[in-house]
Amino acid sequence: MDGIVSADNFANIMGVSKAVLQKWENSGTFVPKKDGNGRKFFYVKDLLHVPEIREMVDSSWEQEMEVLPLRPYTSIELFAGAGGLALGMEKAGFSHVLLNEIDHDACATLQYNRPEWRVAEQDVRQISFKQFEGKVDFLSGGFPCQAFSYAGKQGGFNDTRGTLFFELARAVQEIKPKVFMGENVKGLAAHDGGRTLDTIKNAVKELGYTLVEPRVLRAIQFRVPQKRERLILIAIRNDLADKVQFYWPSPFHRVMTLRDAFYKGDLYDCDVPASDGQKYPLKKLKVMEMVPMGGYWRDLPIDVQREYMGGSFELEGGKTGMARRLSLDEPSLTLTCAPAQKQTERCHPIETRPLTVREYARIQTFPDEWMFSGTLSSQYKQIGNAVPVNLAYAVGRSLVRLLNDIERL
Repeated sequence: MDGIVSADNFANIMGVSKAVLQKWENSGTFVPKKDGNGRKFFYVKDLLHVPEIREMVDSSWEQEMEVLPLRPYTSIELFAGAGGLALGMEKAGFSHVLLNEIDHDACATLQYNRPEWRVAEQDVRQISFKQFEGKVDFLSGGFPCQAFSYAGKQGGFNDTRGTLFFELARAVQEIKPKVFMGENVKGLAAHDGGRTLDTIKNAVKELGYTLVEPRVLRAIQFRVPQKRERLILIAIRNDLADKVQFYWPSPFHRVMTLRDAFYKGDLYDCDVPASDGQKYPLKKLKVMEMVPMGGYWRDLPIDVQREYMGGSFELEGGKTGMARRLSLDEPSLTLTCAPAQKQTERCHPIETRPLTVREYARIQTFPDEWMFSGTLSSQYKQIGNAVPVNLAYAVGRSLVRLLNDIERL
């Protein structure tokens, strides 16, 4: 890890807001230094007692990069989207037998970039997986988080009926892979007071699998220049579970920023290529021009704030996504399905415009040669919904290590 970490990126590593960081400073818990320009930072050596920092300093990242599969492990992925998870898993050493996705443009993206992949463009509910029974090592799916109903008393397999998690569970039941993984938004862990996750846990148990304690992974810890968080669920078939152990991936030594995403450096070997992007209407352009790098609507003149925010000006809450300009020295906020929506603004750090498609893709760590099909809006949506490739790659290496241990049994 570098010798210093900016105060903003320390907050990102800790998963807290800048307001919390300020409270820590006021209370003397963590007091940053200031450089010649007034920017706050910490010396890493002064933070070694913080577990999150110590973990980055002592990381086994390099050793884990060398993990290779003992043989090509086969996998099936449901809800594959534009291929972020599939691409990361492929890099880790998985061989995809089937990818399922219902969105036409996302399927076209997958087929264009990987003509050799077998892509099933259809509703998962219409697919039988019985032909793959006992023939596939790994199954994964970023199932959309639909509302779960609790008709039954047990909160198990049958209680997930009508949700897309149930389709992932049905695929597990039919394929019986050695290991399966589900990934979802961080909010799933707390959804309905934790009852949704309990329902999923009970369903996993009924399927004959042992669930590794779920964990929320922060993408910024795995060479992704974005503050995206994903809940990862990994389950091992019961006949194997007590003989092996899953190890979560170690974090990278530093936080990647938009500077890393957009310019030649450690993350990419050239500057971001030119590409299409949305434009601001003139009225909005004039407002956004007044927002400093890293700033948002509260940095506007008060009269402009009132006009731009309208009725929400008087409402409580930070509304920090509104009129938001990103900073080159920090990771991006979590990308959404559109870069210019008023509630979730993602303005370029130094140019007054929404992020382009290729900038979006780099923030998700897609390679520049990975092309997206469909309209501009569809491309943004596909990228915004993706699992960051480098996060998938890190988890994929941990899964390969697990399957190697199973292979040696």
